[in-house]
Amino acid sequence: MPASADLVALDIGGANLKAADGLGWSASVAFPLWQRWRELPEALAALVAERRPQRLVATMTGEICDCYASRAAGVAQIAESLLAASTATGCHEPPGVYLVDGRIVAAVEATREWRLAAASNWHALARLAATLVPSGNGLLLDIGSTTTDIVPLRDGQPAARASDDAGRLLSRELVYTGIERTPVAAVAPCLPHRGKLRPVASERFADSRDAWLVLGALPEDPLARDTADGGPATRDAARVRLARTMLLDPEDYTAADAAAAADNIAARQAAMISLALKHVARAGDGPPETIVLAGHGDRLAERAIDRAGWRPRIARLADAVGPAVARAAPAHAVACLARGEIG
Repeated sequence: MPASADLVALDIGGANLKAADGLGWSASVAFPLWQRWRELPEALAALVAERRPQRLVATMTGEICDCYASRAAGVAQIAESLLAASTATGCHEPPGVYLVDGRIVAAVEATREWRLAAASNWHALARLAATLVPSGNGLLLDIGSTTTDIVPLRDGQPAARASDDAGRLLSRELVYTGIERTPVAAVAPCLPHRGKLRPVASERFADSRDAWLVLGALPEDPLARDTADGGPATRDAARVRLARTMLLDPEDYTAADAAAAADNIAARQAAMISLALKHVARAGDGPPETIVLAGHGDRLAERAIDRAGWRPRIARLADAVGPAVARAAPAHAVACLARGEIG
């Protein structure tokens, strides 16, 4: 039986639940919160059950899901679910919630200070990333399944211009494009096909995951069904989905056709992120000396940095904490913060 953990941290997102203990263990499961929010307490308890933790701490982004009437309501329900999971897991200490000002407070307090609890995971991750840039001018570039976070780092501390998601979206420190869940129609109004640019239907026929599967940047998962058509996350199934975006018959759409479309989608995403990178740099200290890469979108990050014309030192979070832990990096960061290992 696994040894018990004194503390486990959770990152409660809208599409995934992640956990880490700050000591090398991590776990992640897909969880469509907007559809299954009533099941959240049980899902959280199941995720950490094998560790038998004495305390849970959490950060969140799931409060923005449209199953909640408001962000305040979302924070309150997530905090309530955390309390229920803590009780179900047999924790001996009350759970905590990370706030964007760096504090960890009781779940009840987080409900009262919901503006600081909402979408706080980027700040925890930035504090972890900043340990890799103890001096000078840097950026955290975190590309996940749904979004991209661009956080200025200065002399070992986050130096973001905004603290909530609406402000971060405005400042371009948050870009709503990711390597898996972005609808192709939101990225590309048209795609190349045998010498023509074909319009893309404004329908969720394919997602960015399909492009990156075709390009070989994401592993195939025949058992996955969280795709646009509920089919497997394989290269051939991605080819079929990309064909549908242009209303083409899959049997007449080759792997080479799909590769051309996928490369175009990747280039468009890289252009979006590159523009945001340059905007953030102009508003701050200029092009960074160091960029810390987090998330699982390294290939997209590299294309965006190259498009910006920058040649910074690259520090990969996965090299510092390991690939598995890096996939749950905000949870790992909160665990380290709760343990007092990050200043």
